[in-house]
Amino acid sequence: MRIGLYPGTFDPLTLGHMDIIERAAILVDRLVIGVAINRDKGPLFSLDQRVAMIEAECVKLSAKTGTEIIAHPFENLLVHCAHDVGAQVIIRGLRAVADFEYEFQMVGMNRSMDEEIETVFLMADGRRQAIASKLVKEIARLGGDVSKFVSPEINLALRDKFGPMLDRSKS
Repeated sequence: MRIGLYPGTFDPLTLGHMDIIERAAILVDRLVIGVAINRDKGPLFSLDQRVAMIEAECVKLSAKTGTEIIAHPFENLLVHCAHDVGAQVIIRGLRAVADFEYEFQMVGMNRSMDEEIETVFLMADGRRQAIASKLVKEIARLGGDVSKFVSPEINLALRDKFGPMLDRSKS
């Protein structure tokens, strides 16, 4: 069984992430979405909320592709997470040259810790290259429309998070 690991904080899960998940799902038999706890980033959504969002968004995709897609929280090294879930492949999405420079360093470090784990890069779809969770949160926080960047359910979750702040700023 080919097991792939697609790690990230997914705060929130965007259509860019879903594009990578959908294309990765056809490459492996099981796709583990590694949800990084990463307390240093101060996530908007709790770990449980991010896991639930991923699970809800991936149900139909899993049925469509026949690939088992699961969310797996982790707080350890990526290589250790790959061992924990039995992944032979780490899947990373690339949007721009700046992403490549960072990812290139990560691959080198991961390979030095475990030569058996391959990293596969998937280029973001051209329509999704500008989408970044950080920017989506900023647009939503300032009352902008993020419906082009996230699913309707995640758009609603963002409105629930920022609605009270937006209401206060308008008065």
